[in-house]
Amino acid sequence: MSSQPSQRSVKISPDERTGWSSDRPRRDGAARPSSLFVHCRVLRPAERLRYSPGSLLVVVSASDAELDGFLARVIEDRAAVLSPGKVRALLSGRVAEEELPARAQELLEAAVRKRLESRQTVVLAPDGLEAAEREPFVRMASELGRPRHLILLETARERVREEDVAALNELRRALDASELGAEGFQTALRLGGGSAAEVKRIAFRSLPRED
Repeated sequence: MSSQPSQRSVKISPDERTGWSSDRPRRDGAARPSSLFVHCRVLRPAERLRYSPGSLLVVVSASDAELDGFLARVIEDRAAVLSPGKVRALLSGRVAEEELPARAQELLEAAVRKRLESRQTVVLAPDGLEAAEREPFVRMASELGRPRHLILLETARERVREEDVAALNELRRALDASELGAEGFQTALRLGGGSAAEVKRIAFRSLPRED
Protein backbone atom coordinates (compact mmCIF):
# COMPACT_ATOMS: atom_id res chain seq x y z
CA MET A 1 0.00 0.00 0.00
CA SER A 2 1.32 3.47 -0.85
CA SER A 3 2.24 5.78 2.01
CA GLN A 4 -0.50 8.05 3.28
CA PRO A 5 -0.27 11.50 4.92
CA SER A 6 -0.23 11.48 8.72
CA GLN A 7 -3.30 12.40 10.75
CA ARG A 8 -5.68 11.56 7.94
CA SER A 9 -9.34 11.23 8.79
CA VAL A 10 -12.05 9.42 6.89
CA LYS A 11 -15.47 10.88 7.63
CA ILE A 12 -18.55 8.74 7.19
CA SER A 13 -21.68 10.75 6.58
CA PRO A 14 -24.93 10.21 8.51
CA ASP A 15 -27.44 7.52 7.70
CA GLU A 16 -28.51 6.87 4.14
CA ARG A 17 -32.06 5.63 3.98
CA THR A 18 -32.68 2.08 2.94
CA GLY A 19 -33.76 1.17 -0.55
CA TRP A 20 -36.90 -0.52 -1.75
CA SER A 21 -38.61 -3.25 0.16
CA SER A 22 -41.39 -5.71 -0.48
CA ASP A 23 -44.06 -6.65 2.01
CA ARG A 24 -45.78 -9.06 -0.33
CA PRO A 25 -46.69 -12.28 1.49
CA ARG A 26 -44.98 -15.51 0.56
CA ARG A 27 -46.94 -18.46 -0.74
CA ASP A 28 -46.87 -20.03 2.72
CA GLY A 29 -48.55 -16.92 4.12
CA ALA A 30 -45.49 -15.57 5.95
CA ALA A 31 -44.56 -11.94 5.35
CA ARG A 32 -41.53 -11.45 3.15
CA PRO A 33 -38.66 -9.83 5.11
CA SER A 34 -38.10 -6.26 4.00
CA SER A 35 -35.08 -5.63 1.83
CA LEU A 36 -32.03 -4.19 3.58
CA PHE A 37 -30.45 -3.08 0.30
CA VAL A 38 -28.56 0.23 0.35
CA HIS A 39 -25.64 1.66 -1.61
CA CYS A 40 -22.38 0.53 0.03
CA ARG A 41 -19.26 2.67 -0.20
CA VAL A 42 -15.92 0.85 0.15
CA LEU A 43 -13.59 2.98 2.28
CA ARG A 44 -9.82 3.28 2.22
CA PRO A 45 -7.76 2.74 5.38
CA ALA A 46 -6.90 5.88 7.33
CA GLU A 47 -5.15 6.75 10.56
CA ARG A 48 -8.38 8.01 12.10
CA LEU A 49 -11.83 6.78 11.17
CA ARG A 50 -14.90 8.76 12.14
CA TYR A 51 -18.44 7.44 12.04
CA SER A 52 -21.70 9.11 13.01
CA PRO A 53 -22.72 8.80 16.67
CA GLY A 54 -25.31 6.10 17.20
CA SER A 55 -23.98 3.92 14.40
CA LEU A 56 -23.81 0.14 14.34
CA LEU A 57 -20.25 -0.83 13.46
CA VAL A 58 -19.75 -4.57 12.89
CA VAL A 59 -16.09 -5.65 13.06
CA VAL A 60 -15.35 -9.21 11.94
CA SER A 61 -12.20 -11.30 11.82
CA ALA A 62 -11.17 -14.94 11.55
CA SER A 63 -8.90 -14.37 14.58
CA ASP A 64 -10.66 -13.70 17.88
CA ALA A 65 -7.41 -12.61 19.55
CA GLU A 66 -6.55 -10.07 16.85
CA LEU A 67 -10.11 -8.76 16.82
CA ASP A 68 -10.12 -8.24 20.59
CA GLY A 69 -6.71 -6.55 20.48
CA PHE A 70 -7.71 -4.26 17.63
CA LEU A 71 -10.91 -3.11 19.33
CA ALA A 72 -9.14 -2.54 22.64
CA ARG A 73 -6.62 -0.35 20.85
CA VAL A 74 -8.85 1.79 18.62
CA ILE A 75 -12.24 2.12 20.36
CA GLU A 76 -12.45 4.86 22.98
CA ASP A 77 -15.79 3.90 24.52
CA ARG A 78 -15.35 0.32 25.74
CA ALA A 79 -19.01 0.18 26.84
CA ALA A 80 -19.97 0.37 23.16
CA VAL A 81 -18.19 -2.92 22.36
CA LEU A 82 -20.56 -5.90 22.53
CA SER A 83 -19.96 -9.52 21.58
CA PRO A 84 -21.50 -12.97 22.10
CA GLY A 85 -18.41 -14.03 24.04
CA LYS A 86 -18.71 -11.07 26.39
CA VAL A 87 -22.35 -11.91 27.10
CA ARG A 88 -21.64 -15.62 27.57
CA ALA A 89 -18.99 -14.74 30.15
CA LEU A 90 -21.56 -12.66 32.06
CA LEU A 91 -24.09 -15.53 32.03
CA SER A 92 -21.64 -18.35 32.77
CA GLY A 93 -22.60 -20.12 35.97
CA ARG A 94 -25.92 -18.30 36.13
CA VAL A 95 -27.84 -20.34 33.54
CA ALA A 96 -27.77 -23.99 32.54
CA GLU A 97 -25.06 -24.85 30.00
CA GLU A 98 -27.58 -26.06 27.43
CA GLU A 99 -29.48 -22.76 27.68
CA LEU A 100 -26.40 -20.56 27.43
CA PRO A 101 -26.25 -19.99 23.62
CA ALA A 102 -29.92 -19.02 23.31
CA ARG A 103 -29.91 -16.85 26.43
CA ALA A 104 -26.70 -15.13 25.35
CA GLN A 105 -28.15 -14.32 21.92
CA GLU A 106 -31.34 -13.01 23.51
CA LEU A 107 -29.44 -10.80 25.94
CA LEU A 108 -27.08 -9.54 23.24
CA GLU A 109 -29.95 -8.54 20.96
CA ALA A 110 -31.68 -6.77 23.84
CA ALA A 111 -28.49 -4.86 24.74
CA VAL A 112 -27.90 -3.80 21.14
CA ARG A 113 -31.49 -2.67 20.71
CA LYS A 114 -31.42 -0.66 23.94
CA ARG A 115 -28.31 1.23 22.86
CA LEU A 116 -29.56 1.85 19.32
CA GLU A 117 -32.95 3.05 20.54
CA SER A 118 -31.08 5.52 22.75
CA ARG A 119 -29.03 6.60 19.73
CA GLN A 120 -25.88 5.21 21.34
CA THR A 121 -23.09 3.65 19.30
CA VAL A 122 -22.73 -0.13 19.09
CA VAL A 123 -19.48 -1.83 18.06
CA LEU A 124 -20.42 -5.47 17.49
CA ALA A 125 -17.85 -8.27 17.29
CA PRO A 126 -19.66 -11.43 16.12
CA ASP A 127 -18.21 -14.88 16.74
CA GLY A 128 -18.12 -15.84 13.07
CA LEU A 129 -18.06 -14.57 9.52
CA GLU A 130 -21.45 -15.72 8.23
CA ALA A 131 -23.96 -13.10 7.09
CA ALA A 132 -26.67 -14.81 9.15
CA GLU A 133 -24.87 -13.82 12.37
CA ARG A 134 -24.90 -10.15 11.37
CA GLU A 135 -28.40 -10.01 9.89
CA PRO A 136 -30.52 -9.63 13.07
CA PHE A 137 -28.46 -6.68 14.25
CA VAL A 138 -28.25 -4.98 10.86
CA ARG A 139 -32.01 -5.36 10.42
CA MET A 140 -32.56 -3.93 13.89
CA ALA A 141 -30.38 -0.90 13.12
CA SER A 142 -32.09 -0.42 9.76
CA GLU A 143 -35.56 -0.46 11.33
CA LEU A 144 -34.42 2.16 13.84
CA GLY A 145 -32.86 4.31 11.11
CA ARG A 146 -29.31 3.97 12.44
CA PRO A 147 -26.19 3.95 10.21
CA ARG A 148 -24.63 0.55 9.51
CA HIS A 149 -20.94 -0.06 8.79
CA LEU A 150 -18.63 -3.08 8.55
CA ILE A 151 -14.89 -3.59 8.97
CA LEU A 152 -13.18 -6.82 7.95
CA LEU A 153 -9.97 -7.30 9.92
CA GLU A 154 -7.72 -9.72 8.05
CA THR A 155 -5.34 -12.18 9.68
CA ALA A 156 -2.61 -14.56 8.57
CA ARG A 157 -3.79 -17.59 6.61
CA GLU A 158 -2.52 -20.04 9.23
CA ARG A 159 -4.80 -18.42 11.82
CA VAL A 160 -7.96 -19.00 9.78
CA ARG A 161 -9.89 -22.09 10.85
CA GLU A 162 -10.70 -24.43 7.99
CA GLU A 163 -14.43 -24.10 8.64
CA ASP A 164 -14.14 -20.31 8.23
CA VAL A 165 -12.35 -20.28 4.86
CA ALA A 166 -15.46 -20.34 2.64
CA ALA A 167 -17.28 -17.63 4.61
CA LEU A 168 -14.16 -15.45 4.72
CA ASN A 169 -13.60 -15.75 0.99
CA GLU A 170 -17.23 -14.85 0.28
CA LEU A 171 -17.07 -11.84 2.60
CA ARG A 172 -13.87 -10.64 0.92
CA ARG A 173 -15.44 -11.03 -2.52
CA ALA A 174 -18.63 -9.19 -1.58
CA LEU A 175 -16.71 -6.38 0.12
CA ASP A 176 -14.29 -5.84 -2.77
CA ALA A 177 -17.22 -5.87 -5.22
CA SER A 178 -19.15 -3.26 -3.17
CA GLU A 179 -21.95 -5.81 -2.65
CA LEU A 180 -22.36 -5.54 1.12
CA GLY A 181 -25.15 -3.05 0.54
CA ALA A 182 -27.32 -6.12 0.02
CA GLU A 183 -26.79 -6.87 3.73
CA GLY A 184 -27.68 -3.30 4.67
CA PHE A 185 -24.18 -1.90 5.21
CA GLN A 186 -23.63 1.65 3.99
CA THR A 187 -19.84 1.50 4.21
CA ALA A 188 -17.31 -1.33 4.33
CA LEU A 189 -13.59 -1.36 4.99
CA ARG A 190 -11.01 -4.11 4.66
CA LEU A 191 -7.95 -3.92 6.90
CA GLY A 192 -4.99 -6.26 6.67
CA GLY A 193 -1.33 -6.24 7.61
CA GLY A 194 0.05 -2.73 7.76
CA SER A 195 -3.31 -1.07 7.07
CA ALA A 196 -4.73 -2.44 10.34
CA ALA A 197 -1.76 -1.11 12.31
CA GLU A 198 -2.19 2.22 10.51
CA VAL A 199 -5.57 2.81 12.17
CA LYS A 200 -4.94 4.64 15.43
CA ARG A 201 -8.45 5.53 16.52
CA ILE A 202 -12.09 4.96 15.59
CA ALA A 203 -14.30 7.75 16.87
CA PHE A 204 -18.04 8.34 16.71
CA ARG A 205 -18.50 12.05 16.36
CA SER A 206 -20.67 14.30 14.23
CA LEU A 207 -19.15 16.14 11.32
CA PRO A 208 -18.13 19.69 12.25
CA ARG A 209 -20.67 22.33 11.22
CA GLU A 210 -19.73 24.61 8.38
CA ASP A 211 -19.94 28.32 9.18
